[in-house]
Amino acid sequence: MRIRLPRRWAALAAAAALLAGAGTWTAVASDGEPPVHREDTVLAMPGARIDTSFFTAGGGGRRPAVLLGHGFGGAKDDVRGQAEQLARDGYAVLTWTARGFGASGGRIGLNDPDHEVKDVRRLVDWLAKRPEVRLDAPGDPRVGVSGASYGGAISLLAAGYDRRVDAIAPQITYWNLADALFPDGVFKKLWAGIFFTTGAGTGPGTGPGAGVAPPAGERPPAGDAPASGPDTNTGTGAATGPGAGAAGGARPAAGRPAAPPAAACGRFQPELCALYERVAVSGRPDAAARALLEARSPSAVADRIKVPTLVVQGRSDSLFPLSHADAIAEAVAGNGAPVAVDWIAGGHDGGDAEAERVHARITDWFDRYLKGDTTQDTGPAFRVSRSGGVDSTDGRATLRGATADRYPGLRAGARALPLAGPTQTFRNPAGANPPGISAVPGVSGGLSQLSSLGVGVSVDFPGQHARFETPPLGEPLRVTGSPTVRVRVAADSGEAVLFGKVYDVGPDGRQQVLPAQLVAPVRVGDVRAGRPVELTLPAIDHEVEAGHRLRLVLAATDLGYASPVAPAAYTVSLAGGGLSVPTAPTVRTEAAGLPWWVWGLPAAGALVAAALLLTARRRTAAPAPDPELADVPLTISGLTKRYAGSTDAYAVRDLSFRVEKGQVLGLLGPNGAGKTTTLRMLMGLIAPDDGEVRVFGHAIRPGAPVLSRVGAFVEGAGFLPHLSGRENLELYWRATGRPAADTHLDEALEIAGLGGALARAVRTYSQGMRQRLAIAQAMLGLPDLLILDEPTNGLDPPQIREMRDVMIRYAAGGRTVIVSSHLLSEVEQSCTHLVVMDRGRLVQAGPVAEITGSGDTLLVTTEGDPPDQLVEKVGALPGVGSATRTEGGLLVRLDGATAAALVADLVRLDVPVTGVGPHRRLEDAFLTLIGGGGTA
Repeated sequence: MRIRLPRRWAALAAAAALLAGAGTWTAVASDGEPPVHREDTVLAMPGARIDTSFFTAGGGGRRPAVLLGHGFGGAKDDVRGQAEQLARDGYAVLTWTARGFGASGGRIGLNDPDHEVKDVRRLVDWLAKRPEVRLDAPGDPRVGVSGASYGGAISLLAAGYDRRVDAIAPQITYWNLADALFPDGVFKKLWAGIFFTTGAGTGPGTGPGAGVAPPAGERPPAGDAPASGPDTNTGTGAATGPGAGAAGGARPAAGRPAAPPAAACGRFQPELCALYERVAVSGRPDAAARALLEARSPSAVADRIKVPTLVVQGRSDSLFPLSHADAIAEAVAGNGAPVAVDWIAGGHDGGDAEAERVHARITDWFDRYLKGDTTQDTGPAFRVSRSGGVDSTDGRATLRGATADRYPGLRAGARALPLAGPTQTFRNPAGANPPGISAVPGVSGGLSQLSSLGVGVSVDFPGQHARFETPPLGEPLRVTGSPTVRVRVAADSGEAVLFGKVYDVGPDGRQQVLPAQLVAPVRVGDVRAGRPVELTLPAIDHEVEAGHRLRLVLAATDLGYASPVAPAAYTVSLAGGGLSVPTAPTVRTEAAGLPWWVWGLPAAGALVAAALLLTARRRTAAPAPDPELADVPLTISGLTKRYAGSTDAYAVRDLSFRVEKGQVLGLLGPNGAGKTTTLRMLMGLIAPDDGEVRVFGHAIRPGAPVLSRVGAFVEGAGFLPHLSGRENLELYWRATGRPAADTHLDEALEIAGLGGALARAVRTYSQGMRQRLAIAQAMLGLPDLLILDEPTNGLDPPQIREMRDVMIRYAAGGRTVIVSSHLLSEVEQSCTHLVVMDRGRLVQAGPVAEITGSGDTLLVTTEGDPPDQLVEKVGALPGVGSATRTEGGLLVRLDGATAAALVADLVRLDVPVTGVGPHRRLEDAFLTLIGGGGTA
């Protein structure tokens, strides 16, 4: 017997299906992986319809669930890849498009507890009814929540409002939205403008995808017009559609501004639209604006978030900086829940989002706290991604993690650095224009990447800022956290808006880098008479090299923020205590992982070596030693080296010169002259095409025994940072296989002048100390010939002077030093002889005095300073190009006259001459020899 439902029941069932949502199933499979089933459903919510997708994979059985939220301006498809991977990892995953975005209806409430948060609670209800989802109790699914930015905030809010949430993993998100958009009372106008115009760019549509085209680079929401109806969670029965509230003609509450028309608000709730327009016009937030945003922030439920929380925050993020992650971690830990913090290299300003690593860590987190796998390693309590150099296989920048067993916070290991600078007065210009530049939303990704590479891109206009500086650092310094400083501020307007930033300044004082392009705004009131203020500067993770210094800048304007439009004068001075910088001493950088070729190629290399031994012809025997050159440290004859793959392009061509004992020889030439190629052939690292190099009469070949009499420092030296300087040198000498008695370690160290620093770990050394340690390594065994390639790179003037003394002391014992350097003034002071090269050829060789003393400029010393009239008369003499006064006399440039004729004319003019001689610096000689181009 068949039972038929009456037609009206069938119609009601269909209507119910439409009300609940339309669902479709699809299956997606990747190669070798189980297929992922996706069910698309539109769920009816009070005031909106929410577009969702539900993902599962594998066989039957119940499993934990994960809710994945999307970023502002996005939609559910943005997280589809992560959802599918979590499904394959054994989770039931639900994604959804938040109100006001994509195909979902309703208005954007910025995670309003009465709307977006309640939507998530209803999604949890929906999961509790699914047969695929594991339950902790009836109506209580085992569920975690994750998402980035807007979706990260909803994960925190879900944990605060719904006790059924078991674990969360918020990414690059905010703790207090008012603090994010109004930091220290200053309006973050560019980011806020992007935020609100993204949501207001499209008004309520009439169907999925309705709306105007978005501006370039933005993703404004488009979707259904919001439905109206009672909100069953509140029981108020208040309408939530476009006709509700002020937008529909209702009167505003007394004392509150009227809401703008719905057309001006796009998909935003009218009260949010009114907030933005009010603050954007005034340029400063009011109490009502702060209260509204704070009520919709995770900080409003700080005491309720008591679930395991993995906080992923971006170092390159001027919208939601690291201080928000710090506040999240402090609140969750204070509630007694497990928390881990991960600072990634990217953020809202761009950079590397590390998506694959972050997704894997989130999965591990959920495996531990949703699946209950107590063996699962969830990673360190704190991790920060740092630059790991360049991958030699593909030239791409790499990252290395630094970790700690406990989250250190933003002030751990604070170290006070002295600051210097006088009291300074600067102005906020009328209209706050032109503004200084630090972070620029939409552009800052590129700027922060340049910043990480040591390129400064910030702008501080003269007269609009004060600056104070530390002395040069004697050793490298890693800043991890928020520096602080105490200053005294006064303003003729009674209030000051300042933008604090800390630059990393190079040794020359001109190159400055603003780490991650971050700036800290602050509004300081009641300062007409002046008062001390403690400023908290942006949280960063940045390495400051030895020899660099830190520069504190306090500016009156910044492009990303609203400054007062009325002109004002600010006066700032230091209030004592210096610049306090956190160093987080417990955070340790992980050892670099070995690339595949380190362990994959040795076997192949052994096979190739064996093949070469079996098939290669015997090399021609090295020429016999020349006994006449046995005491000559170096002779180079007809040395030639072509560029690889070329028959007529030469790196070095027909080069010949000779170096004697006791000389300090400077090897000079512009870039590309062939200096480093010559040194590499001298040491047997590469073979010449023609000619030969002889050291103490022995022809140089790779592995030639005479090379034991040569010490070299070429293209830097590597040391083990955890060992002391002495231990590094002893280890190096043992690796040579030569007797310990031959090391002459003490003599080398005395010449290098390292003193007590030898007992310290090399990681504590300054750049100058590392250079001297490298020189000491080259001097081990006291080689008769010492070769130094750019030994003063990265050194400050005192360190350069010390390096000069090292070379002079070494040669004083009858040994020989060859040095290649760009610093002509240092070469002139330290070298006895020169070899000048250009385009691979020898230009000139000889003693320094000969090369610099053959110029056309004479130094005429006189008794007392000659008067102006006399200088003019000398300059007007026949054959004299010019005459200028110098200390102790005149510099006279000859233009046809001889020195004898000049002396006769000077005597005729009654010039009290005490001496006449050539005057030409090495720089003048060098530029003359190479035709005036290039650098040494």
